[in-house]
Amino acid sequence: MPSPALPRRRLALAAASLVACPALLRPVWAQGRQPPTPRQTEGPFYPPAFDGDADADLLDRGGRRYAQGQPAWLQGQVLDTTGRVLDGATVEIWQCDHAGRYRHPGDGDRADSAFQGYGRMVVGADGRYRFRTIRPVAYAGRTPHIHVKVLQGRRELLTTQLYVQGDPGNARDFLWRSLDESGRAALTRPFVAGSGGLEADFPLVIAA
Repeated sequence: MPSPALPRRRLALAAASLVACPALLRPVWAQGRQPPTPRQTEGPFYPPAFDGDADADLLDRGGRRYAQGQPAWLQGQVLDTTGRVLDGATVEIWQCDHAGRYRHPGDGDRADSAFQGYGRMVVGADGRYRFRTIRPVAYAGRTPHIHVKVLQGRRELLTTQLYVQGDPGNARDFLWRSLDESGRAALTRPFVAGSGGLEADFPLVIAA
């Protein structure tokens, strides 16, 4: 017959392990909590309206194919800081064309007429989004970047900018330099070669 001292000894060892490792006392969701994606300025060229052709393929505007720049997929998942998928969130992106021009009246609407310039999509149950666009390029005063906004209905959840890892212009860019080390890591992503061109994975973590 087992000794009654054995269960007491096991309980004592378990209690000691919790004291030695306080992290075990925290809920599992807290241990996996992620910091929210840093916010950045919207900039002057947010589209006045997402009308006409505003789908997730910025390289096809009304059936006209845009053949300039380096084609790229921008993709990721929209989550809150606890890891919960934000089903039904809308992701918007906008950026300049290969020559650094925006499809916006404030920039003279000088963008290449075949470049859509902006797009939006609603994420599904998996929280994932995917846009077909180009690797962003630099223009006067700015390093390459893509603007991103996340909304839930009419409520704005996040506005930020995505940067290209390793681009030499980053260190000279006033907005990139304003980020701390963790902020730069969160917003600066590599554009790597894939089967359909370049790919950049950009998770969007929304403050819960």
